Amino acid sequence: MLAAERHRYIVKQLEEKGSVKVSELSESFGVTEKTVREDLEKLEEKGLLKRIHGGAVMAQDGEDSLLPLQIPNSKHQKEKAAIAELAISVIEPDDIIALDAGSTTLEIAKRLKNMPITVLTNDLLIIRELTAKDQVRLIVPGGYRHHNLLIGNEWHEWIKRLNVHKLFLSTTGIHMEYGLTIFTEELTKLKQVYMECAKQIYCVADHSKFDRGALITFAELDAVHCIMTDAAVDDAVVRKYEEQGIRIMKA
Repeated sequence: MLAAERHRYIVKQLEEKGSVKVSELSESFGVTEKTVREDLEKLEEKGLLKRIHGGAVMAQDGEDSLLPLQIPNSKHQKEKAAIAELAISVIEPDDIIALDAGSTTLEIAKRLKNMPITVLTNDLLIIRELTAKDQVRLIVPGGYRHHNLLIGNEWHEWIKRLNVHKLFLSTTGIHMEYGLTIFTEELTKLKQVYMECAKQIYCVADHSKFDRGALITFAELDAVHCIMTDAAVDDAVVRKYEEQGIRIMKA
């Protein structure tokens, strides 16, 4: 079993059980306990767990889950609403925007006025919100349903031909070393395709996403126009990222 597969399994076990044991993981994977401890160390460096004697537990109890959403994530709801209002302030009539799948982008869709704009999205929950707004031209790529998302590969080239003015991009983690990261490999290509066809890229992420890294990097930090976050983000964290040339807008 590859290291990435072991890491996914460990995180899923933590989500389901709250803790894992080195001895049990060693037996399940067919590797030495030293290898498992190295896996746990790497995941701890990414902020995904906390090592304890003989195993590990979920990091920062009460934080958002780092696994893909199956239902809208209700954590940090006020912060996400504030970020959504900030995002809407840069949207103008006749804009062509893309809303990446995610709970914060869903808040954007909920608060978006019924105005003449074009919206590209693959999130079924966002689609449901926007179908009632008759002035919004909705563009939906095809694909198969995976939880609340539409996923496919055959329409990537079609999306690349589109001219998107503004992309509102979601992420699982924002990290100085790992960049923008997620857990779901199927979504990596779609995010990258969205970014390729967008003139301006806004990463929308609440304060809990900073200094956290998931398994898969889909973009470097300097690939986005700016990061929109909430007022609860620590000033020292903002300074650290801005010193590296990353623009941050606080709601």
